[in-house]
Amino acid sequence: MAVTDRIAVAISDQYGNEADSVVSLLKEAELRAFHEIAEERITAAVVILANGSVDKLLNAIQLMETDWRDLLIAAELAHVNWPSTLDDIFGPK
Repeated sequence: MAVTDRIAVAISDQYGNEADSVVSLLKEAELRAFHEIAEERITAAVVILANGSVDKLLNAIQLMETDWRDLLIAAELAHVNWPSTLDDIFGPK
């Protein structure tokens, strides 16, 4: 699975009927960038930056593929307390 349950809920809320397509797009991009499914923090950063917009989603995926560290900085997940930020945004695991 390309996303954790709590990220899947956020994608479903933001993209509705297109959620499965978004998850597939994320999975394909992660495989291209990392040759495996990315950790939750990377996927969450894409979802945070996209904020329900397909255009922003594509831009966030491009940023992930270019430099995942810049993605984390842009989504404000590059700090040591990133797990609590994910909990605040997506709820506890």
